[in-house]
Order: sequence, then C-alpha cells, then structure tokens
Amino acid sequence: MKSAPRAAFSSAGPRRTWMAAFPFLVVIMALGGLYAGVAGRLPDPLAGHFDGGRANGFSSAPGFVAGCLAVLLVLGVGSGLLVRLRGHAPEVPWLIAASWATAAGIGYSICRTLLANVDVADAAAVREPQWQTAVGLGVALLAGALGRLLAGAAPLPPRRAAAATPRLDLPDGTTAGWSRTISSPPLVVLGVALLGAGLVLGVLAGWLSAAGLLFGGAACLPLASVRVTVDRHGLSLSPAMLPCRVRLRRIPLERIAEAGSRRVACFAEFGGWGYRLRAGGSGLVLRSGEGIVVRLTNGKEFVVTVDDAATAAALLNTYTDRARARQGG
Repeated sequence: MKSAPRAAFSSAGPRRTWMAAFPFLVVIMALGGLYAGVAGRLPDPLAGHFDGGRANGFSSAPGFVAGCLAVLLVLGVGSGLLVRLRGHAPEVPWLIAASWATAAGIGYSICRTLLANVDVADAAAVREPQWQTAVGLGVALLAGALGRLLAGAAPLPPRRAAAATPRLDLPDGTTAGWSRTISSPPLVVLGVALLGAGLVLGVLAGWLSAAGLLFGGAACLPLASVRVTVDRHGLSLSPAMLPCRVRLRRIPLERIAEAGSRRVACFAEFGGWGYRLRAGGSGLVLRSGEGIVVRLTNGKEFVVTVDDAATAAALLNTYTDRARARQGG
C-alpha cells in the first residue's frame, strides 16, 4: 500500500521537474545580480507599482526585492512540484511552457521596475511607458514557446488502429471530389493578438522590436483555417485565408498505402494544436476528434482532424486502388 504513492510520485522524470523550476532560478539569480549592481543608486522608497504609467505604490528597495524573490521562489517550487506530481500526463509540456512564460514575464516586470528607479531623486517622478507592457507580453510568449519546445511532446498513448474504411463505389471513368474546412478559433485569436501587439509595438518602439510578434502572428493565421481536399490527385491541405494555389501539404496517390479514420486526441498524441511532428509521422491537428489517418508507403503516418473523415478516407482508398491498377500493382 505504501509503495504505490511513492511510485506514482517518482514516475515523472527529474529532468522535467527541474525544467519547470529552472526559469524561476534564472530570474532569481538575475534579479539578485541586478540589485547588487544598482542598490546604491535607488531612491528610498522606490516606485514599485504603476497605474497608467504613473507611480502609485512605494516601498523600500530591500523590501521590494525580498518580496519579489519570495514570490519567485514560491512559484518555482510550486511549478516543479506540480510537474512532478502530474507525472507523464499529456499536459505536462504545457505546464512547463506556462512556467517559462510566467517566470519571464514576472522577471521582466521586476527588472524593468528596478531600472526605472535608477538615479531618480524622487520616486514619484518615475514613469513607465505603456509600450513596456507589450514588450513584457512578447518576452513571456517567446519564453513560453522556448519552454514548450524544450519540454518535448507528451508520451504517446498506445496507437489505436484506424477504423476499417470501405471504398466508395465509383463507376469506371467517373471521378469525385471531397472537401471540408477545419478551423481553430484559439489559433485565430492568438494570430490576431500577436499581429495586433506587433503593430502597436512597431509603432511605439520600432519595427525591429516587433519582428517576433509579427512573425508569430503571420505563422499562426495560415494554420488557423485549412481546407482539406481529396481528389484524383491525392490529399491536399490549403490555407483558407490564402489563394487556393498555396498549399501546406500535398500527398500524391503514389505515396499513399492506405487511408482510414479514427478519433484523434491532439494533446495526448501530438502535444498541442497546429502542424505537428512526432516519431513515426506528422499531422495537422486543429482540434481533438474525427480525423483522416493516412499510412504512407514509407511506413509513416499523416493525420488531419476534419469532419466526415470516413468519407474522405474511403475516396482516397478508391483512387489509390485505381492508381495501383493502372500501374499493374
């Protein structure tokens, strides 16, 4: 009875536990180094809180730094403990990403506040430009993306076989087409938010500072709404927001061994939304649910989540059979 909780607790790798706490440790060390360098140039009290860019909260410099260090320490320990307790749950990589984003956002805000008070005689005169908020958001997003990348994909559940899919009964010499559009509202919101923040930051602080946000928005939006098409040429994916000739991916019939359909769990199997890569395959997963599963001739698998996936898979199998028959296979 006593060994089960201990085994469950130790099931999470220590690497990911430390990965969740690591950014807070970095911020604590950076804050300590910064304070040691500017302590003699800070007013007493210093401006520690702002409203509309104007200072409206004051505290002693040691008290401000001690409070910030305590918050960072609690968050770091809590993040590491949470990841350790969750073991190898699918959401662990996203918890790590959230810890990196939180540590970077808070750390940027604290360091920015200390630097704003350097060499100021009267703390009431300290100002905080509004564009600093956008910069802080960008720093948090970039740190979160880095943390998510380093965390890797969640462990894969046992692979479920694709449902058996019959061929469509198409008379010889006739063709048919199938097309559906799949959209992801969260990616639309994220793309628009990144572009909006990038435009604001570009106007206020320069376009070089906004390049990361603008690039992130431009990368999100084409994946936010995708048209999936099956025809006599194979399977193709095209961004709905771009001209139809622009394709994210095209898989010709000669590369398809067989197609099927099944329910896809985007976080458990791929670690998130978007165009995802994993061992043994890839996929465009904008939500969990019904999806086309294409087994390629090289043994890998391509998955795309879309409604009416069974019909699309059946049509793909019909065209694949025809292609093999023409080639004498």
